[in-house]
Amino acid sequence: MNAVLPRLAMRDIVKSFGSVRVLDGVSLDVMPGEIVALLGSNGAGKSTLMKILTANYTKNAGDIRVNDTLVDFASPRDAARVGITFLPQEISVFPELSVAENICMSADSKGTVDWSGMARRSAAVLDDLGFGHLSPDMLVADLPVAERRIIEIARALEGQADILVMDEPTASLSEQESEQIFTILRRLKDRGTSIVYISHYLKEVFEISDRIVVLRDGLNAGEFDPTTADVTKVVGAMLGKAAGSMFDDRDPLPASAPVVFTCAGLTLPGVIEDVSFDLRAGEILGIFGLIGSGVEVLGRAIFGTQGRPPAGAMTLNGTPYTPVSPRKGKEAGIGFVTAERKTDGIMADMSVRENIVAAFQSDLGHGPFTSPAREAAHTLDWIEKLGIKTSGPEQAIRLLSGGNQQKVCVARWLNPKVKMLILEEPTRGVDVGARREIYSHLVDFARSGLAVLVLSSDVEEVAGLSDRSLVIDRGRILAEFGRGATPGDLMAASAQSEHHD
Repeated sequence: MNAVLPRLAMRDIVKSFGSVRVLDGVSLDVMPGEIVALLGSNGAGKSTLMKILTANYTKNAGDIRVNDTLVDFASPRDAARVGITFLPQEISVFPELSVAENICMSADSKGTVDWSGMARRSAAVLDDLGFGHLSPDMLVADLPVAERRIIEIARALEGQADILVMDEPTASLSEQESEQIFTILRRLKDRGTSIVYISHYLKEVFEISDRIVVLRDGLNAGEFDPTTADVTKVVGAMLGKAAGSMFDDRDPLPASAPVVFTCAGLTLPGVIEDVSFDLRAGEILGIFGLIGSGVEVLGRAIFGTQGRPPAGAMTLNGTPYTPVSPRKGKEAGIGFVTAERKTDGIMADMSVRENIVAAFQSDLGHGPFTSPAREAAHTLDWIEKLGIKTSGPEQAIRLLSGGNQQKVCVARWLNPKVKMLILEEPTRGVDVGARREIYSHLVDFARSGLAVLVLSSDVEEVAGLSDRSLVIDRGRILAEFGRGATPGDLMAASAQSEHHD
């Protein structure tokens, strides 16, 4: 009886960029009908390994076999032709095209378009995935985010993919939408598709995967069975040390801490409704809400990026405040770190220095003139303080890992003029190690007197980080908790709303 061979076998893969070796003999197997979770801190080598698999990078050494055949792809198209498809974290669809056009899009298509054939093929694939209710004629622009991800998966299957690599596929999805994706992945697994699943969400990794492979510093760091593995051991393999508490103990906020910000009756019709709270110097106030609860709008409404000020009243340091624009928000002493790091947070084609000094560049100049030397010194100071892993101030920020990009986004607002810092989803798409560092820094900033407002759909983040927690749903504040509230407390309060079907 012949043993079942791996669908994919990557052996002793080595990759260097200049003198820096980023993969040092990494191996990965995936069997037919298996979901393998690939974990590791940012910079561990996960993305590099997958880019080698899909021929976006060339390896320096090692072998890749698909169905026991040695392969050496010259281009991503070559990888696709043998059934390898990569789905990036950012959903890649064409909103202005139909469902059928997106699903049947192929780099090899040429000649006359068979519209009826496209409709039949796309309908068949969607039906196979359990989403036959999606019409091939629908515009993708009219679909919610989760169904756009499903269109991506359908496109891969229509292209005969039997090795599917998914990078953070649920990063922008609600829990209910994530379950839709998991249902599809289980269906694909049952029909024999091999799946490499990259995620920072350990809960879903343990739920969906058959095997967990951990990389650390370009090396294989461990392999685990999710049915028996201990989460702390998996995290320990990722970090190179035992995983302790994600959140540091700290003293209670002094009762004498002055109020920095107040809002009363904030309302944007259909989005937020009669929201009132205050925020004190040195306090971390966390507001927890699931996607669509209003949590994703509240910070922007306060900072001035929502397009129109909300109804209601606000004060900042005792002075009436109206957020008519981001510039006015900054001038009033508010900093804002967006959840959309790649599209709105970083200037991808600019350097680490240019990104860090962007908000307060004039403070580092001489009169009307900029001072590159002072900017470089300022940047180096924050690189050291925040532990930003970069080759230097002039490195392009797009080359940094997600966690280090996020630290740059935070550093941009760490100016004495900023009295209140608003952060949306501060650790979205950030690995466990960088997440812990960001939490520690936020506590340090708060204890130095900064008022910190964290808006997040991560219930553990809000419960563990906050001095005080609010729960929002359907645009309304449902509950308030002091320090010591558990994730279960916050979820129970959220569940009181009729918003969740």
